[in-house]
Amino acid sequence: MSNCSCPFRSSQETELKMLLLLCVFAAAAILQASAASINEIPKIVGGTAAEDGQYPYQASLRYKNRHFCGGSVLNERWILTAAHCLQSFNDSGITVVLGTNTLDKSGDMYQSEKVISHPKYSSALIRNDIGLIKLDKDIVFGDKVQPIGLPNENFSKVDYPAVLSGWGTTSYPGQTPNELNHIQLSVIDQKQCLNASYRITNDNICTLNKRGEGACHGDSGGPLVADNAQIGIVSWGIPCARGRPDVFTRVYSYIDWIKDHIRTRLGERMVSMSSMLVETVSINYEDFNESFLTCGTCLCVYDGGEHTPKLLPCSHTVCLHCLTRIAASQTRETGAFRCPICRELITIPRGGVPALPPSFLVNQLLDLMSRQRREVIPKCSVHINQELLFCETCDTVFCTVCTGGNHAGTSPGCTEHTIIPFSIAIKRMSEILLYKANECISKLTQAQDSVTTELQRLEASTERCLSAVDNEFADIIAKIERRRTELQEAVAAAARDKKHVLEEQHALIEAEKNKVQQECEGLQYQVEVRNITQRIGSLSDQLDAASALSEPKENAFITFEFNHNNALSQLEEALNNLGRVRSSTTLPGLCRARLKDPAIVRLQASVIVETVDYHGHPRNVGGDLITAELTLADSIHPENQSSNIEAEVIDLENGTYEVLFRPPSASRYVLKISVFERPIKDYPLFFDATEHNEPVKIYGKQGHGKDEFHQPVAVAIDDDSMIYILDTGNSRIKVLNCDLEFQRHITNEGLDGRSCTGISVSQQGLVVVNWRTRKVTELSTLGDTIKSFSHNAFKAPIDVSVDRSYGHILVADNGQSCVFVFDSDGKILFQVGTFKQITSVTVGPNGEIIVADSRIQVFSAKGDFSEEIYAEGKGKGTYGGLAVDSEGRILGSRTEKGRSIIQVLKLGGGNILTEIDSYSSKLRRPSRIAVLPDNHLVVVDLGNDCIKKYRYW
Repeated sequence: MSNCSCPFRSSQETELKMLLLLCVFAAAAILQASAASINEIPKIVGGTAAEDGQYPYQASLRYKNRHFCGGSVLNERWILTAAHCLQSFNDSGITVVLGTNTLDKSGDMYQSEKVISHPKYSSALIRNDIGLIKLDKDIVFGDKVQPIGLPNENFSKVDYPAVLSGWGTTSYPGQTPNELNHIQLSVIDQKQCLNASYRITNDNICTLNKRGEGACHGDSGGPLVADNAQIGIVSWGIPCARGRPDVFTRVYSYIDWIKDHIRTRLGERMVSMSSMLVETVSINYEDFNESFLTCGTCLCVYDGGEHTPKLLPCSHTVCLHCLTRIAASQTRETGAFRCPICRELITIPRGGVPALPPSFLVNQLLDLMSRQRREVIPKCSVHINQELLFCETCDTVFCTVCTGGNHAGTSPGCTEHTIIPFSIAIKRMSEILLYKANECISKLTQAQDSVTTELQRLEASTERCLSAVDNEFADIIAKIERRRTELQEAVAAAARDKKHVLEEQHALIEAEKNKVQQECEGLQYQVEVRNITQRIGSLSDQLDAASALSEPKENAFITFEFNHNNALSQLEEALNNLGRVRSSTTLPGLCRARLKDPAIVRLQASVIVETVDYHGHPRNVGGDLITAELTLADSIHPENQSSNIEAEVIDLENGTYEVLFRPPSASRYVLKISVFERPIKDYPLFFDATEHNEPVKIYGKQGHGKDEFHQPVAVAIDDDSMIYILDTGNSRIKVLNCDLEFQRHITNEGLDGRSCTGISVSQQGLVVVNWRTRKVTELSTLGDTIKSFSHNAFKAPIDVSVDRSYGHILVADNGQSCVFVFDSDGKILFQVGTFKQITSVTVGPNGEIIVADSRIQVFSAKGDFSEEIYAEGKGKGTYGGLAVDSEGRILGSRTEKGRSIIQVLKLGGGNILTEIDSYSSKLRRPSRIAVLPDNHLVVVDLGNDCIKKYRYW
């Protein structure tokens, strides 16, 4: 507090403090009428109808039998709702309906006795948006009417489900639904909530689902419930369900305020709170301005005319104009009215409202402000003596004379116009402008901090790159130095070898020279001619030897060459191409991610990430640092917090990236993708994984035409992914491509009799088996017969498979309950097993013989038993067809207890990897299966006379 002295301060400080309190309570009345119609008050979209009595705490607030807001039951007398729902209503103006799910059916009806908005409610910023309604009689509780619990602690869970119920419109704009709707929303992180708008504070809580799910008009004041406690009250949002957060009043922030009211009668506790507040509030004279001298009800500046300040017995000051209107609107208490601030009953004196005493302190302060006035009240340019007014509803500036009375004021309960002095409007807008400016500065500061962080990371990256360049070139220089040393040593070695030869020759010459000198010594004393003759002969021989030694055995030629090959040019080219400096223009905040196909449990799912540069153009090169973290969306539970699911990022090198993963269970997941450690636009990406695997494509129907089948039973696929379906009832083979598009029909005498039941691909074409003729026929893909054979042991051959590695032909005979193995010429080799009601046979990747009845048995290529797969199914059902892919996974169609599925099992162990239930397109008598190379399969659905294509891995 400053030491400035005011002549009125010491004597009337208490009442000055009271005026400040009046301003605090007056904030609840700002924009009373417009608060009910503001576009940002939310309103359920994407929900479903609730069951009768499912939400017994739900209340419907009605005015003249029309629903306008929701609420919740706290105890026998009190309803919790939003403050903006209570504006412009007197104490007895609201009807509360409980115990019904439909608006056109009457429930338990109660009348309001008192309405209380939070004293600091701001309609401009929609803050402290909470209110209470006291009913005129106790609520009768039952199965359909029960109170809701209040939270015991502050709600801090993230991505946590919460339930919203209400009669809000299901679209915007739209009509109010007749039935109570509900929806499960997800509570988002508080930081994300605060960043959504400058209006949001920590006294709010936010939810965000996908676009098309959220609150809408009519849901205001309704309860948001989690863990059987009301954590929020519908306050406002961007209408409706447009992918932006819905904002709720956080109930826990006002828990003391709620309890203080619902534990007392008629707001007596509120008065005591006000008294406590008055005792602790002080004001600095230098901070005092004209806004303190406004009526807390109409917000008009006190004057000596119709806005004369009147002091009530409860010590609150209200202008004469407001008191006259309030007294005139009272119908329940004759000769009395209630204070609009504390709701205390005020007896009207004998002379009427004007006889109430004036507020001496306010009048004194008005005189002081008139002497100390620093600003001019805006006046009308046409009517100079008229003060300008401002209509917030029409956004119009006018004076009372200009409008001809159209904006003369509003009566209690009117929501068409909200009029305040223009001077106050300017101040208020200035405050909002300053607030927004501060918010803008705050966001710009955050942006500046982000850029500073990125600059620091850039400097660190630059240092790392420079260090890497230095290290790499140090290694290159070391390698060059090592090569230089090697060449120097090679030169020295060559010179050393030459020198050694020449030095040896030099030493030999020296030895011969000494020898000659020794021969010549004492020759003058020699008298024997014979001796002299011998020495002459010896010297002649040495002379011949000397002639041979006269030519050096080595030469002095040593040279170093660079141009003997293209190594130097290759080195230069290699140095020019050595290393590169790569950067990226990718802007993470613009990058998008989308789920390529619906996520199915235990199948590989894919999310495509598309990168964009800072100009908004798609990138066409890869190399960006992409990280992906996949977790369960319900990560608030301790067991899920560290359960990251493995995800692999693949660079497609064209500006897009693929994130691959396998959802382990049917649940909601959240994928957090970052580029350069910064979140992308779709961060985080929420999606659901389903356990239902639906067909990718279905082909055919019953009939005899081009695209029709009659009792199709088997299928085979060749190396070119051409699909051959044995259309038994039409005695033909239908040929399709991998996209299930018709190609042609194949006919052959081996297909006659409508009794072919098995087909397989051979080296030369196709092999079919006819159970009626008991023949195995090999034919070309054009329908020409290559060969056929039979066997006298055949009784009911029903399936055939070809082992192209060994050329073996396997025939499953249901009559003999075994599998016959023939060579390529039809000569019997051996038979395998004794089965019960054999249904299918196929060949594994290593020549294994795999046979199915009610379970699957595996034999070696020689017929030795290896293992039994899915033994628990023995005698409980039957397999219709078998296939094995290149990775050793067994695919089998199975029918058990009227339920038909496709199992994917592991060869060597027999574990069930996944199942295909075809939930929306049920399989009826699934028969043979064949595998396509891209983790897809084709199954013959005999009961539906069609074939279906599925993704199985």
